[in-house]
Amino acid sequence: MTGCPGCRAEDGAAHIMTKDDCSRWGEATRLVRGGLDRSPHGETSEALYLNSGFVYEDAETAAARFAGEADGYVYARYGNPTVTMFEERLRLLEGSEACYATASGMAAVFGALACQLRAGDHVVASRALFGSCYQIVTNILPRFGVTHTLVDGNDPDVWREAITENTRCVFLETPSNPTLEVIDIAMVSDIAHKAGARVVVDNVFATPVLQKPMALGADIVVYSGTKHIDGQGRCLGGAIMSTAAFKEDELKPFLRHTGPSLSPFNAWVLLKGLETLKLRVRHQCASARAIADALQALPAVERVIYPELDSHPQKALAARQMTAGGSMVTFVLKGGREEAFDALRRLSIVDISNNLGDAKSLITHPASTTHRNIGEEARAAMGIGEGMLRLSVGLEETDDLIGDLTGAIAG
Repeated sequence: MTGCPGCRAEDGAAHIMTKDDCSRWGEATRLVRGGLDRSPHGETSEALYLNSGFVYEDAETAAARFAGEADGYVYARYGNPTVTMFEERLRLLEGSEACYATASGMAAVFGALACQLRAGDHVVASRALFGSCYQIVTNILPRFGVTHTLVDGNDPDVWREAITENTRCVFLETPSNPTLEVIDIAMVSDIAHKAGARVVVDNVFATPVLQKPMALGADIVVYSGTKHIDGQGRCLGGAIMSTAAFKEDELKPFLRHTGPSLSPFNAWVLLKGLETLKLRVRHQCASARAIADALQALPAVERVIYPELDSHPQKALAARQMTAGGSMVTFVLKGGREEAFDALRRLSIVDISNNLGDAKSLITHPASTTHRNIGEEARAAMGIGEGMLRLSVGLEETDDLIGDLTGAIAG
């Protein structure tokens, strides 16, 4: 299968669109119609192909497909029509040449890194990482002879000093989980490219609606579709955005043989999530900003972290890179873990959960959940204390959320 599936004209198909039309679509249109590949039945919603294998008209066709000489599907681990629609829709939103869907966000992170790394290679990563990303960089990749250096902040000299002749790639989250550190993607990309290294950006917190890392110089972008893309806590999924050459030459061989494939059903759910992604994220951003402002006024709150606040050290950078501050608000209570846990117990609307990007507002205590396994020393280096709480703002009424949070914190 080649080109844009939603733009092919086939006998009996109800959807006929030229590729030029597709390229002119606005973002909202791409989110609803990108990658649409209707069957001859002309279904309104995307078709769900729940199958693991495919049959061929003859042995010659099978041989040609396996040899890469003919288009068509061969096995669900290699590709599926519903998964292809999801990949194409997300590719159009991101503006990348290629997209490869995976079973989860962490499969996307590991696949994007492992497919291009060999023993003796070096990775430079931002210190502010999600707990599982931290484990991949500092624990799992070193088992295969890949060394690493963790760096802080947006000082260009720090990045230049960390990158060596053996540095194969740079990995970063921005905004980071859970401290919402914002990293200058263009600056890091420029430094990395001059040294011959690729830049991999985890764009989960910003989503492709708020930030386009590849437009800022990144080579590869990874997503957990489990978060905002699904947006309703229903399924796991991930995606890797890249050039067509990277996907074909490095990524596809690795993922096809290691098997972290996205199920067709989950791909269908993620397709439906993309249709409302922009609407949901914009509402969540507006609520998050109002909640951040409200939390700053509470005596029990030591610090509120949100990219649009004047107190955020990278506010100006966030305004350049992102179109809004995001749906996440992190804040620190003065009383440490005891006060944080007390506040969580008093919540009546916001749910305690380590997930994020959901239609329902969710809150977690990173030190005891998402970042527990990295250890106290690593948490301290990231600035994750016992009084820190990470709030994922949902779609409820903003005033209801403010009332729930302020009441729980005030006791």
